[in-house]
Amino acid sequence: MAFDGITIANITKELHDTLLGGRIYKIAQPESDELLLTIKSNGNQYRLLLSADASLPLVYLTEKNKPSPLTAPGFCMLLRKHLQNARITAITQPGLERIIHFHLEHLNELGDLCQKKLIVEVMGKHSNIIFCDENDHIIDSVKHISAMVSSVREVLPGRPYFIPKTQDKYNPLRFSNQYTQGDASLFLKTTEDSVPLSYVNLCAHMREKPMPLYKALYSTYTGLSPIIAQEICFRASIDADMPANVLEEAALSSVYETLTAMMEQVAGGNFSPVIVYDRGNHARTPIEFAALPLTLYADKESESFLCISEVLERYYAEKSTVTRIRQKSVDLRRIVQTALERNVKKYDLQLRQMKDTEKKDKYKVYGELINTYGYNVEPGAKSMEALNYYTNETVTIPLDDTLTPQENAQKYFDKYGKLKRTYEALSELTIQVKEEIEHLESILTALDIAMQEEDLTQIKEELVESGYIRRKGGSKKAKITSRPFHYVSSDGFHIYVGKNNLQNDELTFKFATGGDWWFHAKQMPGSHVILKTEGAEVPDRAFEEAARLAAYYSKGRGQDKVEIDYIQKKQVKKPAGAKPGFVVYYTNYSMAIDTDISGLTQLS
Repeated sequence: MAFDGITIANITKELHDTLLGGRIYKIAQPESDELLLTIKSNGNQYRLLLSADASLPLVYLTEKNKPSPLTAPGFCMLLRKHLQNARITAITQPGLERIIHFHLEHLNELGDLCQKKLIVEVMGKHSNIIFCDENDHIIDSVKHISAMVSSVREVLPGRPYFIPKTQDKYNPLRFSNQYTQGDASLFLKTTEDSVPLSYVNLCAHMREKPMPLYKALYSTYTGLSPIIAQEICFRASIDADMPANVLEEAALSSVYETLTAMMEQVAGGNFSPVIVYDRGNHARTPIEFAALPLTLYADKESESFLCISEVLERYYAEKSTVTRIRQKSVDLRRIVQTALERNVKKYDLQLRQMKDTEKKDKYKVYGELINTYGYNVEPGAKSMEALNYYTNETVTIPLDDTLTPQENAQKYFDKYGKLKRTYEALSELTIQVKEEIEHLESILTALDIAMQEEDLTQIKEELVESGYIRRKGGSKKAKITSRPFHYVSSDGFHIYVGKNNLQNDELTFKFATGGDWWFHAKQMPGSHVILKTEGAEVPDRAFEEAARLAAYYSKGRGQDKVEIDYIQKKQVKKPAGAKPGFVVYYTNYSMAIDTDISGLTQLS
């Protein structure tokens, strides 16, 4: 994720445009390392979240409130004492550092006007929220950092505040010996000791670094994340993994022009926040965000936003949802995977045993031929030759020299009978195990489709009903609140998609009517898709869109094309005693379709 200096610049500009001149109305500290400020500005009320969480530091505007502890922490009480009703006079970012300065003005107990700073450092595990006086001396901070913890800088009351120079990086905003353009000077503050960005300097810096170009960029210039460095290389049409120290002047010139153009965007405050999504594993998963368009993800789905706060709030909320669902599905997936592996091994063994039974007819023929021609066999013979009257070929039959011909014939008949019984038993067992494998594979597909906790609840209920999970003594059947996906086709037809086998059965045999159309991926696990007709004639485009949904919500999701069977619902039958989601049909239409459902409107 690109929570870098450019993203901070976007946040700073947004806060500057929204909160400048506003007054701090409420101060809360919901978590030990988090502040929630309520600010009144330009007749509106805003909530500003400031988090110094080591794993997820954040700064953004939000409409959501968070409960606070009954007793406010000491840092919160200190801020209330000094900053209640304080006015925000400026919001700035030093260079492209991941730091935001809130310049505040308030009246002290004597009625004198005082200046303070609330500094938010968004630096991973080193993140902090620091409260300083007008002379940049620390009054207090969310996290106290002593000399025992850090030899670079102490963050303690009374110590001077400064930005530690832990890395030799240059400020890319100082291009062409200028620092800012447009309105950026209002929220971007220069660090004059930084070497200006120029073509000559860039060449010198790159030739000193025998590492991939994108790494050389973000390790040389402040505020660039790995993803932004890769974006610069992509826009410059240079391989990001090329060693920086071997690039020719033409390539370095292209990199310089691209980097300068990007810095001009940042300096001018021309941001275009985006979230990039991946639709792998049936889920629309956020994979990256940035304050500028990410053209290197041209093959992914990208959604643009007006403000970076909405990007941050949505990205981390969706990312958290996907992560939480994956974590909660781990136990269910393990149960299903273990059962699946066990059944696959059983099925392979049964197939090998079935192959061995192919000899049964040969043994039956041997017995018959011995009975027919055995009178010519001499005592103690180890084999005999006879004409197979079924094929008119001469065969050599092995004999046990300690047995009579009649006993040898009976021995072959016994082998035939044993293999015949094995074949009959395995013929039924292999069908059962094959159905069990298909059932378990369909549950794995349902786990991939699951987007909410209630979806997992219904899958767990199916596993309980199938005997893979024991229902705890006295516990009642889980309440099911999960509902099928609901889409609308381009022509206004409603399409429903089952998320699991129980929903598939309900959709097909309780919800759909005889004239509705039923879709399913051919010979692979997947969702039942119902296209509601309401008695109207269905256009070809609606059929194609329903087929795309059936392809997308199937095991064939990653294929270019998936073959889809479709038929009127009245032709779909469920055999007695069949597994959930299992159906049969005998006459159907088919089409090969892609899995692109981006043009469909999802209602739920």
